[in-house]
Amino acid sequence: MSEQNKAPVYTTSNGFKYSHHPYGAQYSRPDGPILLQDTHLIESLARFDRERIPERVVHAKGGGCRFEFEITDSLSDITYAAPYQTVGYKCPGIVRFSTVGGESASPDTARDPRGVSFKFYSKWGNFDWVFNNTPVFFLRDGNKFPHFIHTQKRRPDNHLGQGFDTAMFWDYLTQNVESIHQITYMFGDRGTPASWAEMHAYSGHTFKFINAEGKLTYVQFHVLAEAGFKTLTAEEAGDLAGKNPDHNNQDLYERLKNGERPKYSCYVQTMTPEQAENFRYSVNDLTKIWPHKEFPLRKFATITLTENVDNYFEEIEQVAFSPSNTCIPGVQPSNDSVLQARLFSYPDTQRHRLGANYLQLPVNRPVNMGREACPFAGANFQRDGPMCMFNFKDQPNYIASHGENLVKFEPLDGDISKATHDKFAGVVLEKDVKEQIKRQEELNKNHENIVNAKINEYYIVNGLSPLDLEQPRALYEKVYSPEDKQHFINNVVGHAAKISVPEIKTRVTQYFGLLNEDLGKKIAEGLEIAWEPVSFEQYTQRLTVASAF
Repeated sequence: MSEQNKAPVYTTSNGFKYSHHPYGAQYSRPDGPILLQDTHLIESLARFDRERIPERVVHAKGGGCRFEFEITDSLSDITYAAPYQTVGYKCPGIVRFSTVGGESASPDTARDPRGVSFKFYSKWGNFDWVFNNTPVFFLRDGNKFPHFIHTQKRRPDNHLGQGFDTAMFWDYLTQNVESIHQITYMFGDRGTPASWAEMHAYSGHTFKFINAEGKLTYVQFHVLAEAGFKTLTAEEAGDLAGKNPDHNNQDLYERLKNGERPKYSCYVQTMTPEQAENFRYSVNDLTKIWPHKEFPLRKFATITLTENVDNYFEEIEQVAFSPSNTCIPGVQPSNDSVLQARLFSYPDTQRHRLGANYLQLPVNRPVNMGREACPFAGANFQRDGPMCMFNFKDQPNYIASHGENLVKFEPLDGDISKATHDKFAGVVLEKDVKEQIKRQEELNKNHENIVNAKINEYYIVNGLSPLDLEQPRALYEKVYSPEDKQHFINNVVGHAAKISVPEIKTRVTQYFGLLNEDLGKKIAEGLEIAWEPVSFEQYTQRLTVASAF
């Protein structure tokens, strides 16, 4: 029998075979106490005590698999980002699907947005897409995010969740009316997807693509399932939540096990700086979409789900995503407040959850940092810490000027900083820095002033504007069918009926009344409360929570 075909042999964690049965233990006498000298027992208990890591603060419930990414159309005209250049380029990756607010044991058919996060193991390094299955979000101010998420968690007074009382959730939403676009999506049928394999994903955020000439193009990513977007009714989702809280996880696992290979097409919407200046909304506003008629989809790649992972904890629970990893050379973050906050928050939570060296875990390790063969040897000056598995051997841990294995500084091909990259290795003169900053400011100042001011221009009272109601109103009035509208009303009424505070329940009807007066009236009828319409001005005057903008 070959070494590969041998059955595994039970050993202690330091590798030695254990001569006794794993249930065995050392006792002082047959009826006496267990001995502390039984190192096998102590190791077993101590290691068991440390099996759990903190669950994710958000997106705790989820599952995933491996995939293959392939470029079908080059984006070289709008970005020099290496992975988006060559038609036919392929790389493997791993994807995690999740709900947002629920705990790890919550049902994955709950009404909630779905996180869809991709990690790509490209030959240049890893990059991530950290997307949702809706093109907009609940807020546009990163400072509000902790407050919003707290309203989806358990109450601090009695530790009961949304099934008991939905007052906190609706209290937040009705004080922050920019949430209404996301809510109009989420309380429609798309709020309960039928399958992760039949569901779209969107960046929501705007990113900046930079090409080899330094030209800026704003982009948003779309990942569309070739099978379409299948949904469940509220009744179907609720039934599955009771029968099988892991329905979507099981569905994906069994599809791949049975040989299915779900496929997605990847697109970007593009917007020039001039178009951004003339756009009705701000490109930095996560609560707005870019109309497809004005900004059509441009296909550039496909993603094919290929196989299940070997071990859930190792590959799905320990995988760590961040929008900061979307911003590879050739891609920059926009000034979207929520995106800027996520650039910090995501890596920070992974350091807390998995440890300072979380990027050294096999599922997170870049190919050029010792994961496998690579086109160049990666290096940095990050050293030591708990669970350090790859410490760069004898390479210097600072920018050294002498000795062997000195770290070189060179950009990727096409990087517009290529001409000045040598400054990393020598003295940077103040006059050079000032000249470079001045040139850059002169190029960008006028455009940035227009784009960055736009979000302030139309948010009048408490960071709110009538423009916040335009797109969700169109979604409800023009896109939803009569059946869709009735589902929407039923879904809102069923959820808001659990509100314990009468004032908030009334405010919910007025919140939707801003969108469509008949909608507000029907929700009031469903909640069996009086319909008390208010104008936009009356509603905003009662708000006390102002946006940071």
